[in-house]
Amino acid sequence: MANELLKQDEVVRLFALGGLDEDGKNMFVIEIDGDIYICESGLKFPDYNGALGVECIVPDFTYLKEHEDKIKGILITHGHDDVMGALPYLLKEIKADVYVSPFTAGIVSDLLKKNHITGTRLKMVRHKETKRIGGRQVVFFPITHSYPQTYGFGIRTNHGYIVYSGEFIADYDDISEAYQGDYSVGSKFRSEGVMALLQDSKGAEYPLHTSPGHRVTPHFDKVLSDYENRRVFVEIYTQSVYRIQEIIQCCIDHKRKICFYTKELQNLVAGLESITSEVPMDLVVSADQIDSLENVCVIISGQGRALFQLMSNIANNEVDEINIRESDVFVVATPLVPGVEKDFRNMENDIYKREGTIIKIDRNVKGMHPSKEDLKMMIYMCRPKYYIPIKGQYRMLCANAMLAEEMSIPPEQILLLDNGEIVTFINGELQPGRETLELHEAQIDGSADWDLAGVVLKDREILSTDGVMILAIGLDFKTKKIINGPDVQTRGLVYVRDAEYLTKEVSRMMEETIKEMVDAGKYENMECRTQIRDKVSRYVFKQTAKRPMVLPVILELSDKS
Repeated sequence: MANELLKQDEVVRLFALGGLDEDGKNMFVIEIDGDIYICESGLKFPDYNGALGVECIVPDFTYLKEHEDKIKGILITHGHDDVMGALPYLLKEIKADVYVSPFTAGIVSDLLKKNHITGTRLKMVRHKETKRIGGRQVVFFPITHSYPQTYGFGIRTNHGYIVYSGEFIADYDDISEAYQGDYSVGSKFRSEGVMALLQDSKGAEYPLHTSPGHRVTPHFDKVLSDYENRRVFVEIYTQSVYRIQEIIQCCIDHKRKICFYTKELQNLVAGLESITSEVPMDLVVSADQIDSLENVCVIISGQGRALFQLMSNIANNEVDEINIRESDVFVVATPLVPGVEKDFRNMENDIYKREGTIIKIDRNVKGMHPSKEDLKMMIYMCRPKYYIPIKGQYRMLCANAMLAEEMSIPPEQILLLDNGEIVTFINGELQPGRETLELHEAQIDGSADWDLAGVVLKDREILSTDGVMILAIGLDFKTKKIINGPDVQTRGLVYVRDAEYLTKEVSRMMEETIKEMVDAGKYENMECRTQIRDKVSRYVFKQTAKRPMVLPVILELSDKS
């Protein structure tokens, strides 16, 4: 039977719908004989200057919607936004089982409830577990990352495993079992053959191993020692779970009182107690006790802009529980992610204005992504036939590719891809040529509105640069005679008192256009507004060199008497 399977032409297609040459929005597709395995479903935050009300950006799900019946599962390796934040939006478009670790399952479940998504089955992935998904063997293995119970996996094909190593680091001295990786599975993959190895590129430019440079413990320990009798406020992303636990442990070691300031942080710490040791209750204080204590450590968590805005509010004494003192110490323990730079700088300015002490420990700490020697270790253990760098900006992908070449993988078997670019293998052999999917980012406004890449964003751009002009007029419903107006209002275009000539001419054009169409017997409300908009737009551009949004309003009023 095995020989019969090998005689068949097994077709494997690999491609990314996001995450290549960018930060975040990670989504990779493994397609084996038409069966689809979705690896992660992340989002990214827009560039601040070009956001125009966009809250986040998610991958283009068109291909997945068109092939929904072929999807065998969605594999979510851990609970960070860049790998699972787009899951609610994906599950609004398709139905599929989601494979998650027990800890991530709780986060995903809450996220789906928040977005009113029902009917999704969460399948638990246990420590070192092998499952059959879509009739194929999938081997899950634990890895060390900044999120507990993170996993990598290998999907078995007739011609070797496709291994997705995840955002791992080699670290043999972890703070709890929930973070301990086990890479011995690499020898299993190697013995049975690895067709392709996919590896994270975000740390590929850094020499040596990431560990122990990922630890905040020595830096935060020094802060607590240097400022023994001063209040310490730590700002940190809620999803930086490893660092949060390091900070908590430092406080325990120094017998510092701890305040978990935000509700989501309190929920996180409560959830962690099931997989790590509990925080001594005699050290935990509530927010209303902060001002009465001198040696308290206040941990403030959140995500993105909301976190930095909260810190600014605290620095400006705009929260009820805290009055900032000059002796207070502020610790920045978060990496600066793209899209929130302005909010981060505003937070810094507000703290400095209060004459508080700022200590940035993140600048001395590496993110928990594999550096060169970590990546080489996995290449050495798996000995893949093909190597595909994933996750990260293009220079990072290139750095990852170069170290693979150092490990004696032939250049023609190292595959650098763009989002939407498909590589095809038949019976384990790379085929010439690459098909390319046309992808369009979906930009999300608030919690529900989709795909603002077109007209809506263009309108917002116009409003932000050239303003708006509203022209209103009232006509008799029967005779079409003007009985009110015209009234012209502008916002963000010109100061009306300094441009009376503009409003007079625009009013004249509106009246004249209506009269011409009525006299010719061709008046129709929509068509009339379109002609007014075109004429006024051309005139305003000639006068001001701006293209405001022109909104003519024609009200047809009937005499009810």
